[in-house]
Amino acid sequence: MSSGLCLCGLGYLLSSFIVTLQSGVNKLADLVGVTLGPKGRNVVLESKYGSPKIVNDGVTVAKEVELEDPVENIGAKLVRQAAAKTNDLAGDGTTTSVVLAQGLIAEGVKVVAAGANPVLITRGIEKTTKALVNELKSISKEVEDSELADVAAVSAGNNYEVGNMIAEAMSKVGRKGVVTLEEGKSAENNLYVVEGMQFDRGYISPYFVTDSEKMSVEYDNCKLLLVDKKISNARDLVNILEDAIRSGFPIVIVAEDIEQEALATLVVNKLRGALKIAALKAPGFGERKSQYLDDIAILTGGTVIREEVGLSLDKVGKEVLGTASKIVLTKDTTTIVGDGSTQEAVNKRVAQIRNLIEAADQDYEREKLNERIAKLSGGVAVIQVGAQTETELKEKKLRVEDALNATKAAVEEGIVVGGGCTLLRLASKVDAIKP
Repeated sequence: MSSGLCLCGLGYLLSSFIVTLQSGVNKLADLVGVTLGPKGRNVVLESKYGSPKIVNDGVTVAKEVELEDPVENIGAKLVRQAAAKTNDLAGDGTTTSVVLAQGLIAEGVKVVAAGANPVLITRGIEKTTKALVNELKSISKEVEDSELADVAAVSAGNNYEVGNMIAEAMSKVGRKGVVTLEEGKSAENNLYVVEGMQFDRGYISPYFVTDSEKMSVEYDNCKLLLVDKKISNARDLVNILEDAIRSGFPIVIVAEDIEQEALATLVVNKLRGALKIAALKAPGFGERKSQYLDDIAILTGGTVIREEVGLSLDKVGKEVLGTASKIVLTKDTTTIVGDGSTQEAVNKRVAQIRNLIEAADQDYEREKLNERIAKLSGGVAVIQVGAQTETELKEKKLRVEDALNATKAAVEEGIVVGGGCTLLRLASKVDAIKP
């Protein structure tokens, strides 16, 4: 008898736990759900530090909400995970995934309470999902260039200024080009294209600056020395530097690092006017750093100095140098514009990287490989998001980011009819799927 009482008590506790868990799911999903669709409303989130956030993005709302009840919070975390996974895979559609998750959990709890086997329900959901994804692919259509602005605008809350800007960015750098977002300094949105290869490494020393007003280094018809190791001794550079002095060409050194003694020699020669020179650390880390150096070498027609391939810095001459029609360095960035003579080699390199993208397992890896293609191909579009206040800026940037991700997904996977019509069509197919 006591055993029966214990089992009854356990059943009550389990039932109570599920009710509380579902309450947490509903609290978060109801809050996130108000942002759904083009008529979705904003959510104001209090911040412990700084101004409040105004957001219209499901995953951002989900990340910020913590419920006091620990069991309710577990339910909220389940939904949050669904939103985060969707954001990682597609970059948008997070609110829809939360609303669908809420519906699946609500119906699942009902049928389990009625005595259905939860394992069989899970298998059924997985099988149905697979069939519906195939159906979704069959009814999707390739997005036309003329439709890109509409796709982006719908995701940005019918904001056609944002939609047109994203469509213009893609037209300038190509569908597979890189489009990045920055926080602007003005109230207006701006779009510009960085010509050539740009990466986040600037000059090692401000003494290399050629334009004191812009605090930048600018050279035309410049040579590049690419070294896949740390430069410790200035004597290793004598041959190259003497060639530069004799021929009068500017030279930029890209190396893993340059130690103080060697750097001081370069700076002194620059300040004396004997050399037009600058130096920077190679972009990336580890294996990716070596790949970036190879990309720069192919763009400029140079050779990367590596001891493992039999090249020693103190033995080589100007035959290993690459050539750029223009190079600009700031304290944070470097832009290299090729002279066009290596286009065939660049095309081959791009084809190789595309093969790597197809074989890549992780989204981060694919993203980095796509960046390399865009840099080699000669252009990155940058959208600067402008606003009157910091709060407005954060909210606008999230909307533009969603719109950009939705457009990229449309280019990659195609588009379907929106407004819930496709979900309604898929719902009519569920009963026909055999268990």
